Amino acid sequence: MQEPPLPPTQVRNPLHGLTLEAIVTALVAHYGWVELGQRIPLRCFTLDPSIGSSLKFLRKTPWARDKVEGLYLFMQRELRRAKG
Repeated sequence: MQEPPLPPTQVRNPLHGLTLEAIVTALVAHYGWVELGQRIPLRCFTLDPSIGSSLKFLRKTPWARDKVEGLYLFMQRELRRAKG
């Protein structure tokens, strides 16, 4: 019997293994809700923000999730540049 193929590895994907909750939590820790809401003007970040409400919205809204993931990658690049 032939074994099923292995799923493709995501060696080059910097978001691999990160949950959306970890991404949002890191962004809030780094920028705070006010600056996060200025960088990505979403009501879940500006009007009574919380991790839970943000996750609920972002899971339903792919374009918003893309913006959040993009900002996270930008933040990571900036942190790496500041170190070295």
